[in-house]
Amino acid sequence: MSEVKISAQLRSEFGKGAARRVRRANLVPGVIYGHGQDPKHVTLPGHELLLALRTPNVLISLDIEGDSTELVIPKAVQRDPLKGFLEHVDLLAVKRGEKVTVEIVVSTEGELAPGGNLLEHVLNTLPVEAEATHIPDGVTVSVEGLEAGASVLAKDIPLPKGTTLAIDEDAVVLQVVAAQVEAPAEGEGEAEGEAAEAAE
Repeated sequence: MSEVKISAQLRSEFGKGAARRVRRANLVPGVIYGHGQDPKHVTLPGHELLLALRTPNVLISLDIEGDSTELVIPKAVQRDPLKGFLEHVDLLAVKRGEKVTVEIVVSTEGELAPGGNLLEHVLNTLPVEAEATHIPDGVTVSVEGLEAGASVLAKDIPLPKGTTLAIDEDAVVLQVVAAQVEAPAEGEGEAEGEAAEAAE
């Protein structure tokens, strides 16, 4: 996975007023935590951060005031519910070679068996453990020819080398269900039959 470089500034002002001033300057307040160190409060450039977050579990190399560099991955992102802009980001400090637990997106390919079957995503993401600098973007599962009643378990999903499951291997990730056919409401058929007889 690629590494994104972003410059950050240490933040010393806190509270809603300070956060509003930060956002007006098109910056995003954030906190770096992990490795037993005291949390570092920073501000990050809004546009660059937004672009970086388009990649799930992106690895960010933070240049903090030109003084130190921190490798981080996003753990929690708060967005404005109406306008969608970034309000705050929690960043987890990581080291090269360190294993981290993250959730990766599960995508599917292929066509289900004919018959109007439906594919249900029981889990949209799969918890895995991977090396911090080699987190996979996601996994793709073939559902070709699966029939109603079939399930795809966590252990059935092929994972990239160096990535292991961080969930029960028998957990259901996908399942195929038969399309529900609506039965006529009670009494409808009888009423139609009586109406037909009356018309004769």
